[in-house]
Amino acid sequence: YRQFKKLWGAEAKERLEHHRHPLSFDQCITVESHTDHLKLVNRLASTAEAAIVVAASGMCEGGRVVNYLEALLPDKRNDVLFAGYQAEGTLGRRIQDGVESVLIEGRRVKVKAQVHTMSGYSAHADMNDLIQFVTAIPTPPKEVHLIHGEEDSKKALYQQLINLGYNCVL
Repeated sequence: YRQFKKLWGAEAKERLEHHRHPLSFDQCITVESHTDHLKLVNRLASTAEAAIVVAASGMCEGGRVVNYLEALLPDKRNDVLFAGYQAEGTLGRRIQDGVESVLIEGRRVKVKAQVHTMSGYSAHADMNDLIQFVTAIPTPPKEVHLIHGEEDSKKALYQQLINLGYNCVL
């Protein structure tokens, strides 16, 4: 977020003018280094300390979130909140689907934490958005190729586009 200060909104810029950082909250820490990250993971895993960890997911396939999941999933006092879509075949999706255990970095980890999903934060367009996009093209395309997405969703979109008169390829 520091790299994009010029894109911040008026409220954030106003807070900066008053020497108040717009992303600073009491008791909020930013973990900069990998060493500090590992210390925090170990501290949270070995104590009953309450914490909210915000970590980019990348479908939970890599990065710091993997360390947090490995350390915190086995404890039923913890919660994991997915703020959006997790693709089929990913660690995030398996956790989201409610499996009893997952394989993380070669180790079997029990999923005892409560798992929640908050919808509406995905950057992916839904079927209605995609249909609106295609139908808004001034010169209709000769073909619409559906190549990304889950099979059931692609088939439903395919049928809708066929019904609208588009030549569609799965």
